[in-house]
Amino acid sequence: MEEPRWLDQDEMAAWRGFVAASNLLNRRLERQLKEESGLSHTQYEILVHLSAAPGGSLRMTELADRLITSKSGLTYQVTQLEKAGLVGRRSCPSDVRGVFADLTEAGREAVRQAAPGHVALVRELLIDVLSPEQLTALAEGLGEVSARLRAAEGA
Repeated sequence: MEEPRWLDQDEMAAWRGFVAASNLLNRRLERQLKEESGLSHTQYEILVHLSAAPGGSLRMTELADRLITSKSGLTYQVTQLEKAGLVGRRSCPSDVRGVFADLTEAGREAVRQAAPGHVALVRELLIDVLSPEQLTALAEGLGEVSARLRAAEGA
C-alpha cells in the first residue's frame, strides 16, 4: 500500500483556512437570512435560481443540479417554500415524472426583500475583505475545483 501524500505546512494552512472560512461564512449567512427574512440559505438560493430562470420556473432535476443538492433534500425545501406560498409545483406536460418549481409573486417579493441584506453581508464578510487579485485567484481556484468535481460526478 502506498504512503499517502500528506499535506505540507502551506497546503494544510490552505485547507484549514478554507474549511474554517466556509463554515463561518455559511453560519453567518444562514443566521442573517433566518433573522431578517425567515428563510434558510438553501431556501434563499432556490428563490434566487427561480427568479433568474425564464418565467421563474425550473424543472426540479435542473434546480437540484444548480444547487448541488439531492433531489430529496430539494423536495423538502421546496415543500417548505410551497407551504409559505413562495413556490408552486406543477407537472411537466411532456414527461409524467417531471415536476416544475414555479416562483410565485410572493416568492419574487421575498427575494427582493432578502437580497439587499444578504448581498451586504456577502460583501462585508468576503468580497470587501479580499483584494481584486485574491478574488480572481479564489474564483479561478474554486472554479477549477468545482469543474473537476462535477466532471468526476458525471463520469
